Amino acid sequence: MSPDFTVADYLVLRLKEIGVDHLFGVPGDFVLGILNQVLKSDVAYVGTCNELNAAYAADGYARIRGVGAFASTYGVGELSALNGVAGAWAERVPVVAVTGSPSMDAFRDRPLLHHTLGDYQIPLRMYEKITAASAHLASAKDAPAEIDRVLAACLARQQPVYLSLPADVARQACARPGPFPFPGQAPTDPAALAEAVGEAAALLDKATAPMVIGDVELIRFKLEDQFAALLHRTGYPFTTRMLGKAVLSERHPQFIGLFEGDRSRPYVRERVAQADGVLQLGAWMTDFNTGGFTAALDQAKTVSASLGGVRIGHHLYENVGLGAFIQALTARLPPRRAGPLEMQSAADHGTHRSSQPYVAASEEALTVKRLFDRLVRRIPEGAIVVAETGVSLFSAAEMVLPDGAAFIGQTFYGSIGYTVGAALGAAVAAPGRKVVLFIGDGAFQVTGQDLSTMIRHGAKPLIVLLNNGGYTIERVISDHPYNDLQPWAYHRLPEVFGGGLGLEARSEGELETALAQASAADGLVLLEAHTGRLDCPEALREAGRSMAKTNFLD
Repeated sequence: MSPDFTVADYLVLRLKEIGVDHLFGVPGDFVLGILNQVLKSDVAYVGTCNELNAAYAADGYARIRGVGAFASTYGVGELSALNGVAGAWAERVPVVAVTGSPSMDAFRDRPLLHHTLGDYQIPLRMYEKITAASAHLASAKDAPAEIDRVLAACLARQQPVYLSLPADVARQACARPGPFPFPGQAPTDPAALAEAVGEAAALLDKATAPMVIGDVELIRFKLEDQFAALLHRTGYPFTTRMLGKAVLSERHPQFIGLFEGDRSRPYVRERVAQADGVLQLGAWMTDFNTGGFTAALDQAKTVSASLGGVRIGHHLYENVGLGAFIQALTARLPPRRAGPLEMQSAADHGTHRSSQPYVAASEEALTVKRLFDRLVRRIPEGAIVVAETGVSLFSAAEMVLPDGAAFIGQTFYGSIGYTVGAALGAAVAAPGRKVVLFIGDGAFQVTGQDLSTMIRHGAKPLIVLLNNGGYTIERVISDHPYNDLQPWAYHRLPEVFGGGLGLEARSEGELETALAQASAADGLVLLEAHTGRLDCPEALREAGRSMAKTNFLD
């Protein structure tokens, strides 16, 4: 036991050890003891404008770096962040939520302290519902083991976790850590694996028009290399769902585009429908991911492998790891023997791609389609593209991204305003990569103040703000005045926040001028692009009609 090594030190050291180099957060009296130790450590503190954006930033950071963390104060702070953690839970993003809480005497005696709720256990019980593991660190003796247990669960399950550290316990001495118990892969039943691979290989090898669908679990569990090896060996064409966008390079010659059921491009929809052998890997069957549940596959012709096991027809093979299955199936499947498989590369036939001709019509008003046709040419290799739910997400999803690009969109949980914090987190996680954020005016008004945090920390994203005067994603469901907003001069906000360049474009000619100015800028750029009130992709209109029907709206 070392008197100069505390529980707070232990926690911060362990965060650093698992890959957290930056801790997002907002100060408050109960968490200040933890933050003081962070300032003395090798973990950099990044203060955000509110706790919700701190959670969003940790989420975006984790999607790029593998794990993220934020700290907030008990009650008012941690409950403000709750929605951000819920999104990470829904989308399987490993985020560590650290709360600085009142002393153990307060937990015992329950005085009516500020920020508290009478029952001091309420925040813990709330977080237990949306985390893979949680702990109230009630003693310095038990805290190290509890911290290790909770952090290991975060990495093993790729989901958020929660640690509540009382102010007095944070300052108490504890044992220094040994090696961190990094979790291994979940065990796979060899017999079940062999049988699943045998049945899957028999189905796929006889197919004359096979197809592979890659999705989100390949990204979350870092199985991209195994997926690439399978495609290289078999030569099969592949598509991705929206949650799995950019799992591999979208310039890959075997990538045919995004599969969204009836909302897909005609070629992709028809090619999947014609497949007589489908290998689906790591898929989540959410409404946006399946084009409003229209992406039905013939189960008799489909091998579907995920964290839950492998399903082939009516057979379910449990205790078969997704990575182990992909590797074993790759070794079992032979390269396609008889001629090339028919496929149209998305790089040549995608909706928004840099290979298609583009000539600006200077006097023409901007449209969403032309805006994304133009901006797909502005995204460099290795960029991180972040797209807000709504017009931005449905448009950016159909962009054919360059090699090495990553894509962040909260496609399942869909919390409006998520991407401001997520873009901040991504920029901090990878300062050498260009971050391009697409966001609408409605979402920006929810969380836009952390533009100032980007400026403060020297982040240099290109932010394309689609100003269509309100919530278009809600208008395509039910168009009423509650979707309207007070208009802001968004392009002037960099000046208000003290840095960066603000630009504005209403026509294609003005867009070209703005992009030329953006190219010469060395810092954050916010481009306010004015588009029509109901200008959006047809896929979003179809989603709106589906949501209107679901919610009994005329």
